[in-house]
Parts: sequence; C-alpha cells; structure tokens
Amino acid sequence: MQDGEGETGVSQTILYDGLNLSLKKGTGVATYTRSLMSTARALGYQTGVVHGMPGNVPKDPILREVLLFDDTSARVPGALSTAKRWLRRRVAAPFGIKPVPIPLSGTVILKSLQAQLGDSAMVYASNDLFQLARYHFKRYGNNLAMKFETQPDLLHCTYPMPIAAKKALNIYTIHDLVPLRLPYLTEDDKRYHYKMLRSLVRRADHIVTVSETSRADIIKVLGADEARVSNTYQAVHVPEQLRAKPADVVANEIAGIFHLDWKEYFLFFGAFEPKKNISRLVEAYLAAKTNKPLIIVGAPGWKGAETQQLIDDDRFRFYLRAEDRILPQRQIQRFDFVSYPLLISLIRGARAVLFPSLYEGFGLPVLESMQLGTPVLSSTEGSIPEIAGNAALLVDPYNTEEMRKAIVSLDQDDALCASFAKAGPRQAARFSPDRYQQKVSALYDTLFNG
Repeated sequence: MQDGEGETGVSQTILYDGLNLSLKKGTGVATYTRSLMSTARALGYQTGVVHGMPGNVPKDPILREVLLFDDTSARVPGALSTAKRWLRRRVAAPFGIKPVPIPLSGTVILKSLQAQLGDSAMVYASNDLFQLARYHFKRYGNNLAMKFETQPDLLHCTYPMPIAAKKALNIYTIHDLVPLRLPYLTEDDKRYHYKMLRSLVRRADHIVTVSETSRADIIKVLGADEARVSNTYQAVHVPEQLRAKPADVVANEIAGIFHLDWKEYFLFFGAFEPKKNISRLVEAYLAAKTNKPLIIVGAPGWKGAETQQLIDDDRFRFYLRAEDRILPQRQIQRFDFVSYPLLISLIRGARAVLFPSLYEGFGLPVLESMQLGTPVLSSTEGSIPEIAGNAALLVDPYNTEEMRKAIVSLDQDDALCASFAKAGPRQAARFSPDRYQQKVSALYDTLFNG
C-alpha cells in the first residue's frame, strides 16, 4: 500500500482552505474543517491546507514556516506595506496566483498550534489570499485561480470563497444562507455575498451543505441544480477522555475555576451575535427568576453592546461566600473564550444549555450538548428541529414568554431534565463520525469516479 493510502486504497489529494483554521479563537467552521480533513485521511485521501499569509511569502523555507505561524494580530502595518497591499488588491490577480509550499521542518514547535493545520500532509500559503480573492471577484466577477506546484485532485473550500484550483475539481461548502434569509442580522456586504454565492453555484463542480434545511435554501434562493447539492450533515465527536472524566472531577474543576456548582447553572456558548438571539434569551432568563446563574461563553460580536450592557447591570449582582471571603458575582456572567476541555466541563456540569438561535445551518452546540447528556433548550427555526428531533426542548425563539416558561420548566422539573439527558445521546448518535464518514465517502467517490 502506498504512502497516503487508507483502507479504501485511494490516493487522490484533496486541499482545503485554511481561512477558519488560522483564527485564534475557535469557530464552528474550523471544527467542521478539522473533522472533514480527519475523515478524508481516514478514507485514504492525502490532504493539505492552503493558507493566506500577511505580507509577501519569503523565498527562505525556514522563514516561510516561521511567518506562517507568526502572530501579527496586534501589529500595525507601515505606510509602505499598506500602500502595497492597497495596490495589490486594486489590481488583484487577473492571471491567477501560485501558492508556495511551506515545508514543516520542525523549526516551529507546533504542539499548541496543531488546530491551525488540521490533519494535513501538505501546507501552502499565498500573500493575502482570502482578501485578495474577495477583491479579485469584485473586480473581475470570477474565481481567483490558483496553480500549485503539486497539483491537487480536488479543492474543497469549507466556506464560500471565490477561489479555485486550476486543473482540479472545485467544490464548496455553503453552511447556511443567513445573510440572505435574515439580512438584518449580519453585517456582510449582501450584494457581494449574493453575487459570489450565485457564481459559486454556477461554476462549482459540486456544492456541499450540512442540513436539508440549508440544501432547500440553496436550491430555492440560489437556483442551484438539485443534483449538484449534497447534504453530508456534520459529525459530533467529543473526545472520549473528556466524556469519560469522572463527574466529581468535573464538578471540582468548574467549582475551582468558575465558582459554579454542579447542575446549578445554565449555559449558552457560541458567537455573541444577533442571530444567536442572546438579547431575548437574557430577557427570558431574567423573567424566569431562577437562582441558577446564566453563563455565556462567546466572544464579542457585531451589535453585542446593548446585550452586554444589560448583562453588566448592577441589579443582577449577587454575593458568594468562599471560605472566609465574600466574592461579588453576577447573575449573568460572560467569558470571551475558554479552552475546549474547559468548555466540555462547563457543558457537562450545566443544568441545561440554552441555545434559542434564530437560524442555524446545522447547530453543532445543540448536538455537542446532547451527546454529553446535558438537556438543551433550543429553537423551532432553521435546521434545529431537523437536528435535535424530540431530544431537546424547542421553543419559538421570537416568543420571550414561551422561552421563559421553558427555562422555568428546566429549572424546576428534575424528571423533564432526566428525560432529555437520556434522549440526547441517542439522538446525537445519529450524527456519529462513522455515519459522517459514509456520507463523505459517497460524496468524494461520486466526484472522482462518477
């Protein structure tokens, strides 16, 4: 068996974009990308990632490796660098680009950065790739063409973006059409987004999505051919070592770090943005008058200031005795980011996860929580009913009173919580890595073999 071949005996090469993998804080799309790459490797495909790199990609291979992982987030570019970038974006790349291979020699210690690579054997980078692609599309109305030193068989973009690999199959995952279905909830450039999506649907060898809800939207709104849009769903897989951690260890962990008691708090985790419906959640939670605090884990996002102001109101402060000290606490507490292992502990220790989103293409937080046996309150909108089935308490996310009553039920009804804790893992098993692998295998096999 050749290197890179798996049980299926295939040896084709698939490249994935590194747009979301390179973000310092986790996103649902980054989780999707890592899961997809891992699945492709398990199927025997060779995988790689193409990243964007600020500034020119140097000729020196060691410096390339160093700069790929350099944290430039707090660095202010100089006037010359800004001018060069402006000119490059204005002209774009009418004849395409050639991403440069990045040899991973071991110079950079990657133990804490593996998430940026996914499960990749090859890494490429190009100057300002994803921003350049956007400007290229605005100027020329087509995809930015990429020519690789070692030509891939397939480029799978895990997020809509106007790039394509020359002489290869090109497919794109469109997770949802929230910017078009609920345009008032996102800050995207809607004109660009619509034109770009329509272009991808016309030019792509195939479109992938993650729910039947999103598939129907893509066909109806973008006019896609039904035969060229496939739903693979997503896999939910919390590592066994985190699921098997004893409950008393988890309880001690959340008590020591967050001053929270086991099953005595509610939890929301996800992006702090309008479509997550956090403002109505906060109103419903406060109206429920529960003694259990609400913990929100999510980075600040667009239009989050008003909700944050409500969270910070001194009326919702209480005091906690810790040994010989009195600690001020808030009824609603927000954390920008916690590590993945700590997030899993927070989910496991919660009375319930509250996730009344206005629209989701898939809704991974719902499934992750159900797999861990934590009751979930979620939404009747978007794909959530399709994903959660009868294993979660679903409410109209626009109805604050209905949401309030549901929170009260979860707060007071132990039997209700126990029933959802039992049903959740069974429903989550329908989205197991094995089932996901079967769907991805069928997708790629059809593309490569007809």
